[in-house]
Amino acid sequence: MPKTLSNSNTHTERLVLTLREQILQGAFSPGERLTELGIASRLRASRTPARLALERLANEGLLDTIPSGGFRVRTFGLADIRDAIEIRGVLEGTAARFAAERLGATEDLAQLKKLRSEAVMEFPVTFESFARYLDANRDFHRELWRLAQSRSLFRELEHACKIPFAAPEALVFSTADLEQATASVAAEQHRAIVEAIENREGARAEALAREHSRISRRNLEFALRTKESSSHPPGLSVVTSR
Repeated sequence: MPKTLSNSNTHTERLVLTLREQILQGAFSPGERLTELGIASRLRASRTPARLALERLANEGLLDTIPSGGFRVRTFGLADIRDAIEIRGVLEGTAARFAAERLGATEDLAQLKKLRSEAVMEFPVTFESFARYLDANRDFHRELWRLAQSRSLFRELEHACKIPFAAPEALVFSTADLEQATASVAAEQHRAIVEAIENREGARAEALAREHSRISRRNLEFALRTKESSSHPPGLSVVTSR
């Protein structure tokens, strides 16, 4: 049975998704200061979930925390994003190989298998299914990192994911952009990675995980094409060509 979100968590998740999409659509200027009170008023929300949403997006790398208070919209060079995706793929491939080589009992894969079954998008997409999908996908990858049994590698992966579009969960920019074919490929790659780890096939697990990271690269390229053909791009307003 798919997990459900509590009312408070659902409200926060909705704010995160809405605010993330507004930032990527250019509703805020690069470098613009965002405050808890301002976002609560803009999105007609209470201050606590507004603060949690801002903190979540700062953790994702879309916002910088201002020491004097509030947050600032970050900008990124296109080369930075492409490099971060490539680096994350190399690191995640290493994590998958370590997981295969260091796996103890097959029962240690129970949580990864559970998250694999949850990280499947339901169509047609609803807010609730979309939020569950993003959460399960994020948790799947972090469980994979944990199975590598390397704190230094886990730390480097977290650092590489601080740039938007580079993180494993950066699969889509809004529910309208999520294609069933892409979601199906991601789910199949998850299955193959788990199978390779269970069979202690380190080289295969590494290759599969590195290929899986290319979904983020394809997503970026899709957004770039959309940006070139539309005066109202669905994303990349915070990305410069540098």
